[in-house]
Amino acid sequence: MPKSRSTPTDDDITPKGRLSEASLHMVLGYQLAQATIVTNAVFARQVGAPFDLRPVEYTVLALIHENPDVSATRLAKALAVTAPNIAAWIDRLEKRGLVQRIPHATDRRAQHLRATAQGAALARKSTEAILEGEQGTLASLSKGERLILVELLHKLAVCRET
Repeated sequence: MPKSRSTPTDDDITPKGRLSEASLHMVLGYQLAQATIVTNAVFARQVGAPFDLRPVEYTVLALIHENPDVSATRLAKALAVTAPNIAAWIDRLEKRGLVQRIPHATDRRAQHLRATAQGAALARKSTEAILEGEQGTLASLSKGERLILVELLHKLAVCRET
C-alpha cells in the first residue's frame, strides 16, 4: 500500500516530472505505460530510424522469421489484431521485399508467410540492435533482474483473454 507523504521520496516520484505518484505507484498499467516510454525510445533509436521499421512491422517480421510458414490468421490471433490490419502490415513488408506469401499446397485460399533472405537478416539485425540498446538503457538492472522482468511480463501477457 502506498504511504501518504507530503514530500515524495525518490522511490515514489515520476522519473522526469518529479511529481508524486501516490496511489499510481502500485498501478501496474501506469508503471507499464511509463516503462513503454523507455522501450519506445530504445526502439526508435536502435531500429526505427536506422532500419525504417515501425514497432508493429518489426514484430510481424520477427514473428514470421521465427515461425516460417505461419498463416496471417495465426499472426492476427497472436497479436490480437483484425485480419485487415495484419494484411496491411504484411503488404507493407512484402512491398519492401522482406516477406513473401507462399501458396498452400492443397488449399488455394490459404497462404503461408516466410521471411525473405533480406527480411531474415533484417529481423536478426533489428533484434540484436534492440537487445543491445535495452542493455545499455537498462544498465541499472542486473542481467538477472532483466530476465525476471521479461519472464514476469511474459506471464502477464499469457493472462490475456482471447
